Amino acid sequence: MGGSEKFVLLGKVVGVHGVRGELKLESYTEPRTQIFRYKPWRMRSAGGETVIEGGGRGRAQGKGIVAELPGVSDRDAAAALVGTEIWVARSALPKAKPGEYYWTDLEGLEVVTGEGTTLGRVSHLIATGANDVLVVRDAERERLIPFLVGRFVTEVDLDGGRITVDWDVDF
Repeated sequence: MGGSEKFVLLGKVVGVHGVRGELKLESYTEPRTQIFRYKPWRMRSAGGETVIEGGGRGRAQGKGIVAELPGVSDRDAAAALVGTEIWVARSALPKAKPGEYYWTDLEGLEVVTGEGTTLGRVSHLIATGANDVLVVRDAERERLIPFLVGRFVTEVDLDGGRITVDWDVDF
């Protein structure tokens, strides 16, 4: 995925459905069928990357979703895609609402305390169910900081590339 454009992981092929090449997907969008609104899909696996210009089509079924992709017309072709990740360009996603952030926009930001001490950069985030957690790394250590705006996170400055936190440097 070349260039400077960022891409966002929106889902993954987790199985096959039936014999006509339909795929079972795990979607990271909310609601889960929202994944079909974003195009094009970049299907990424160990074997490389394929761009599906029109994206996929599909429906909710049970707790998951079932999708059809162009050129995938039988169970064997579908089975070959199990484990493939579905990525889209960050620019294809709508603007985040005030106070909401896409994880990809937070990754790489510098994390500092209110006193100006640098704790490191956001490596990635973890969903815990209760709240998301920033994984902040520097050369020596890794810190897990709950992403609770107003409690531990005092400011998110996307343009300035910085997150200010109320956090003890020794913790």
